[in-house]
Amino acid sequence: MAADTSAPVRPASRTRRASAAARAEERRCGWCRSVLPAQETVGRPRLYCGQACRQRAYEQRTATAKAGLSEDVVLVTRTELDGLQDRLYQLRCAIEDVQTLLTEKPTKAELERSLDDLVRSTGRLDRLWLSGRSAG
Repeated sequence: MAADTSAPVRPASRTRRASAAARAEERRCGWCRSVLPAQETVGRPRLYCGQACRQRAYEQRTATAKAGLSEDVVLVTRTELDGLQDRLYQLRCAIEDVQTLLTEKPTKAELERSLDDLVRSTGRLDRLWLSGRSAG
């Protein structure tokens, strides 16, 4: 007797696809990177969360054009760069800690604690980008 190939799709897989699609459609402000509300009307999609962000983006575009820089150039202060490098170092250390722990047959509690540290390090790095101009 042949196996039934018309088995229904499991709800969990549909949920994962739906949440992945929602994340892919999540739009962010072109200046401060905050999540833009879902667009409910027709027309051109919003690029900025408000007039202030639109103005800052305009000022940046005109300043880079006057300086002869291309649009993809990103200028950061030394403090912002140092902060980013510190966060990347923390992330690298957390990953190395997990790798080392995995070679030592860790207890569940040790592994959970190490993975929590890794997630916290990743979260700090993510907040750097989401905080926009006040990063650092």
